[in-house]
Amino acid sequence: QVQLVESGGGLVQPGGSLRLSCTASGRIFSIGAMNWYRQAPGKERDVVATITSGGSTNYADSVKGRFTISRDNAKNTVYLQMNSLKPEDTAAYYCNADVTYYSGYSSSRYRDIYWGQGTQVTVSS
Repeated sequence: QVQLVESGGGLVQPGGSLRLSCTASGRIFSIGAMNWYRQAPGKERDVVATITSGGSTNYADSVKGRFTISRDNAKNTVYLQMNSLKPEDTAAYYCNADVTYYSGYSSSRYRDIYWGQGTQVTVSS
């Protein structure tokens, strides 16, 4: 009923920049926190950045000062601007969101966490 789709991944050189986007679609009533995670092969999935519905942000120490998370509520979209990229930033990047959605056949509202399918970021010379 709700879908998240990431885009913007690709191959970049060390020191380069990339901007990821994640757009939510469906019968959405509201979206709370939106987040970016990343996972390298054989490693755990770790949070990269978070942003609340009110715009408060938080970052992993490894990306602080280099990455910026933002959102456009009118577009149901969260962005991750990545600057000064390093080889250790190479990973699959996933967005997720705390979504409240509704049915067209009732007044009930539902709240759940949704994940995107991931987009690959590779930083290499």
